[in-house]
Parts: sequence; C-alpha cells; structure tokens
Amino acid sequence: MHLPFSSFYLPNLIEIAVAAGARITEIYGSDFSSTLKSDSSPVTLADIAAETIILAGLKLHFPDIPIIAEEQQAAGGKVAVAERFFLVDPLDGTREFISRNGEFTVNIALIKNAQPCCGVVYAPALNEIYVGEIGIGAFKAHTPDLQFSSINVRSCPANGPTILASRSHRDAETEAFIKAQKPAAITNAGSSLKFCRVADGKADLYPRFGPTMEWDTAAGHAVLVAAGGKLTQPDGSLFTYGKPGFANGPFIACGTR
Repeated sequence: MHLPFSSFYLPNLIEIAVAAGARITEIYGSDFSSTLKSDSSPVTLADIAAETIILAGLKLHFPDIPIIAEEQQAAGGKVAVAERFFLVDPLDGTREFISRNGEFTVNIALIKNAQPCCGVVYAPALNEIYVGEIGIGAFKAHTPDLQFSSINVRSCPANGPTILASRSHRDAETEAFIKAQKPAAITNAGSSLKFCRVADGKADLYPRFGPTMEWDTAAGHAVLVAAGGKLTQPDGSLFTYGKPGFANGPFIACGTR
C-alpha cells in the first residue's frame, strides 16, 4: 500500500475496509440469501460478517472511540454519541449486492463535532477505494495494488451539470429538483459511490430527498468535502451527524470549484 499522505486514522481504516470487502467478496460469489429487517430493508450474511470484522478492527486500533454501526443499531444496540465517534455501514447498497450489479460499498467514517473528518468508501466488486480526510485531501486507488492518487471535484460544465441519482430510490421531489437543474446528463448509481463520483470530477450533483441514515452518507461526505465539494441541506444549511435516531433529512451533494 502506497499512501501519498500522512494520516493517523486512514491507514488502519483502509486496512479494515479491505478486510471487510474480502469477506463480502467471498459471500458475493456464493449462493447467499437475504432476509428483511424490521424496517423492511434487506440484510444478508455479508452485512453481518463485514460488520463483525469492522467492529473488531476499530476496537483494536481505536478502543476509546465509540462506534455506531448499522446492523448493531438494527439489533437494538445502544451506543452513546461522544464528541468523536465512528459511523459504519458494512455493506451500503445491499439491494445492489443482492442484484449483483457490483455497486455496493463498505463505508467507515470518523465524526468530530457533528461533522465527518475522514472516511473510506470501498467498492470491492469494482476494485475501487476512495479515502478522504479534511485538511489532507481525497484520494482514489484500485485494489489490490492500492496506489493512491489525488482526486478533486470539477467546475460545472457550461452546458449543464451531470446529475447522479439513486438506482434504487427515486421520488417525485428528487425528480423535480433534477428537472429544475437542466442537466446535461443524468446517471444512475448505487450506494455511496455517488458521492465519490462527484468527488472524482465525474459528476456535479447528487440530490437526495428520500430517507437515509447517517451511516449511509458520512464516509462519502468526508471524501466529497476533502475533494473540494460540499454536502448541505437543500436550503444550504449545515448537514450534521449525531442526530436523534441517526436519521438524515434531505440533502444536496455537489462539487464546488
């Protein structure tokens, strides 16, 4: 692994995410099944196995930092939010995993003072990993070589923005927003890869008006901001973490140059 940056957190977070991704890949190649959680969202063995690996890794390297993880919360786990805490989605895009389109990710983010300060988004089926830390920058690599290079958002083209929309979750409010932007192109993508595509200068906007949870957005948010972009509420106000129940409101992710 070649890291063109110095970070206290990211080397270990990358190692943990890659280990979780390896286990996800094993299950992805098997005849797995899925069940529904109490909120009717799907869950597979891969979600649970990856979260087990991530929790163990974070507790080993950062034992004093609380962890809020999706499956742990779904099972009724209660963790007190502190000034610093990790947000973990062990398999973001479970529907994409089940449909085998490759657009699922491992998300790990560190929150400080209600904002993401660093994050890792790993798409094991695509061999892509994105990392970002505020004040250091955002970077992309491919596995297994992990030769990281810097990424940045782009200026919006004169002919209009390229807008990313959820492959699995679209609603009337999102459609209205997209139409109002007079986009040059609309691209579908799954999971937190949408944040990373904006961070990498491949698209300009990702609007989301439907429900999400904090672990869905935090890692991608960190990568996007580290690359020069921003994520806000639709009125432009700050998008924060550590909210009651960890439920997000609507947001707009964009590249700003």
